[in-house]
Amino acid sequence: MTHVADSSPVFRPARPEPATLKEPRVGFEGRMMTPGLILLAALSIVPFLALVAMSFSLVRLLGGVRLDIVGFRNWARFFTDGDLWLSWLRTVVYFVLTVGLEMVLGVAIALCLYRVLRGRNIMLSLLLLPMFAAPSIVGLLGRYLTDSTFGLYAWVLRSLGYTGDILGSPVSAFAAVVLMDVWEWTPLIALITLAGLSSVPQSVREAAAVDGARGWMTLRYILFPAISNVLLVALLIRSMDAIRYFDIIWVTTNGGPADATKIIPVRLYETAFRFFDLGYAAAIGLAMLVFSIIIARTFVRLLDVRGLTR
Repeated sequence: MTHVADSSPVFRPARPEPATLKEPRVGFEGRMMTPGLILLAALSIVPFLALVAMSFSLVRLLGGVRLDIVGFRNWARFFTDGDLWLSWLRTVVYFVLTVGLEMVLGVAIALCLYRVLRGRNIMLSLLLLPMFAAPSIVGLLGRYLTDSTFGLYAWVLRSLGYTGDILGSPVSAFAAVVLMDVWEWTPLIALITLAGLSSVPQSVREAAAVDGARGWMTLRYILFPAISNVLLVALLIRSMDAIRYFDIIWVTTNGGPADATKIIPVRLYETAFRFFDLGYAAAIGLAMLVFSIIIARTFVRLLDVRGLTR
């Protein structure tokens, strides 16, 4: 008995072909964005090139703007100006004090709010009020509160034995403008830190409590490592703003007394718009730009090491 082989075709399910990734193409949307990008580049590059040209020139304003090339005279003056270097020193001290105090107080306030269970939103809303005021308004408010005649803070200090003028003494005036800046921007650090603390998993905190971690140990080994990246971003944000701070100092002390609060942004404004030495002011502005880039690159490198820029 013979067996006939079954020649009927065997149907197998078709294997799906692997999806191919299509390379992105610059379509209509990209072409529509091109003019805007060109305009933004022009608005950034052209003023920068003009600033560089002004730093090597004597800018004359009578009869129209005219640039007389003077070579490196403005830059030689920049590196030999003793008063300017004192302003740089005040800027560094102002930067360290304001940013340092804001970070410490902001983290402390955020930790206190983090432990509050009822009424946190109301307390946070009250805390954020100074941040929404314009810096010039904060300066005016601080000026009135420290006035030696009717100021509340002056009255409190007189009751404690201080009889001097707060904004009339170099040391107290510098401390006053630093504290005004700290009062306005500490809530921002507290808000960012509180957001970072809220993202720490509850299970991690419970596991730490079961293992016996209490108080400082929880802060050091659980919370601070978890929010270190958030704190670094907050530090970057405040650093970029503190470098160019101008409003509060100009409204309250105008750079005085005896140049005690004349940091680089104030001196730059005076050089450009009070003495109309625009060439020298351009050199100061470019130096401020380089200083800002160095600070920003330092923080970006730290963020890159932590893998936050990918």
